[in-house]
Amino acid sequence: MPLVILTISLSLCTFMQVLDYSIANVAIPYIAGGLAVSDNDGTWVITCFAVGNAICLPLTGWLASRFGSVRVMFLSTLLFSIISWLCGAAVTFPMLVVSRFAQGLVAGPLIPLSQSLLLQNYPKKQRNLALTLWSIIVVVAPVVGPILGGWITYDYSWPWIFYINVPIGFISAFLTLRLLKDRETEKVKSPVDWTGLILLAAGIGALQVLLDQGQQMDWFRNNFIRCLGVISVVSLIILVIWELTHKYPLIDLRLLKNRNYAIGTFVTAISYMVLFGAIVITPLWLQDYMGYTATWAGLAIAPMGIIPFFALYPVAKLMSRMSLKPLIALSFASYGLSLFYFTTFTTDVSFAEIAISRLYLGIGICFYLPPLMAISMAHLPNEKLSSATGIYHFFRIFAGGAGTSLFVTLWEQRTIFHHSNLTAFISPYIDNAKIMLQSLVNKGFTERQSLAELDVITNVQSSMLATNDVFWASGWIFALLLVFVFFFKKRDRLPSEVQPAENQ
Repeated sequence: MPLVILTISLSLCTFMQVLDYSIANVAIPYIAGGLAVSDNDGTWVITCFAVGNAICLPLTGWLASRFGSVRVMFLSTLLFSIISWLCGAAVTFPMLVVSRFAQGLVAGPLIPLSQSLLLQNYPKKQRNLALTLWSIIVVVAPVVGPILGGWITYDYSWPWIFYINVPIGFISAFLTLRLLKDRETEKVKSPVDWTGLILLAAGIGALQVLLDQGQQMDWFRNNFIRCLGVISVVSLIILVIWELTHKYPLIDLRLLKNRNYAIGTFVTAISYMVLFGAIVITPLWLQDYMGYTATWAGLAIAPMGIIPFFALYPVAKLMSRMSLKPLIALSFASYGLSLFYFTTFTTDVSFAEIAISRLYLGIGICFYLPPLMAISMAHLPNEKLSSATGIYHFFRIFAGGAGTSLFVTLWEQRTIFHHSNLTAFISPYIDNAKIMLQSLVNKGFTERQSLAELDVITNVQSSMLATNDVFWASGWIFALLLVFVFFFKKRDRLPSEVQPAENQ
């Protein structure tokens, strides 16, 4: 029973943090209206959380070794809950932005530490089950976020998307401390790498703001974006050199010398970027062009969590009995085929067809993060795991945020491109357009209203073509990632967190 309670506690903590990353997306118009700012300004609510999270996430290994994993986990959960209340209670936009940055900052250690603590306290024979459970929560939470966020902001008010964290966080913090207070990890008093910390904050902070705000500011045509680009590139180059030569690095980049860890981190970051970008674009397309509400758009993509939920135990068994590489290959193949299937859709696509396509995507989720994490960490020493998981999840989460910005930008630009091409055929001198305009006039439309109606139809068609373009490119990326699977070393030895496979 204590193990079940611990699993629920740490899972709730992970779910809360991942959920908060996406739940605010659909609430931006409500937040902006409530605090009297524009929708563009409102996106800083997301940007500041992402920046704070990206800065603190790589620090997890150092924090855990310096103060103990259990203590850091408890304080992070507790502070996350308190700052969530401050976000909901914000009466001015600057107060909300500062609170969101602080919330992202204290949330940094939650994901890697919840994973490591969960695995460390499970019996060896059940650790694949724990890893699978944790991974499903990480992937499914972004799907629940838009649904929950849309329902809360529409039926209640936007502060409640933050208030709901308070009781969940307090319960999780209390249970974690009570169950693990006698199982604190060993502490090592290593010096603080202040130079690395400053370079990390400058480089990652500038890059995250650049990606999130670049579209609104016309990218590198804007001087502010240019400055951010220079700061980011220079800071990150110096950071890499500094961390590779420093005796007590903030981020132990030497871990990337391990082939499995380097390939796994790269493959996970790219795949998560593509997957998260595809997940975000679908509800945007449904709401902006297909007439779906936030709730119905969320329900359309929610089926991707159904199969992973029921496949939880079988996947854990498979991980213990067979090689992990075929499972990872199956995941990428499933993602690619699902995305290619979506490219066959037209503007007449039904709710059921969209839901089924997301159901297919769920097959890939079943075999995604658990095998990838297990094979990535398979040849690392146990004392390096806290630092390794922190760096691993830093690249994964940062890539997810970057993927959202890049894919939304690509989608919007392809929509403009297709709109420009299609409008070239709307002319009274072209037979098809002439027939369409005449049919609208016969229905009582004026000439101006007819052109406006055709423009609406063109917008919908352009967005559909752009969505298909993005998913087509995404499908090919997953096809290319399949090649990297063959470069993993066999999992002939595992750290204590994961039960070794019986058949390699």
